[in-house]
Amino acid sequence: MIDAPIEWAIVIVVILVLFGSTKKIPEFARNLGRATGEFKRGQVELENELRKSMSPDASSVKPSNINYSEAAKNLGIETSGKSEEQLKTEIKEKLSNNQ
Repeated sequence: MIDAPIEWAIVIVVILVLFGSTKKIPEFARNLGRATGEFKRGQVELENELRKSMSPDASSVKPSNINYSEAAKNLGIETSGKSEEQLKTEIKEKLSNNQ
């Protein structure tokens, strides 16, 4: 994330140079906000699906259909050298911490 005021100034200058006009900046900000919202909705949807699949009463979801490695990567969990059980445990911990 951008924390320092000088970094914000640099970002603003770059945006002005790239877009060339102050009229396009609000449109860019709206589009950026929409994209961020879509990303967050997708993340929440993925987390909900994983919660459903890992709950004991999830009889309709077969564990073999879930790619735990991909799900772990999407949640920012390191996957190299870990078994499926380790990934399941880490995914479950990550999801319970996000509640």
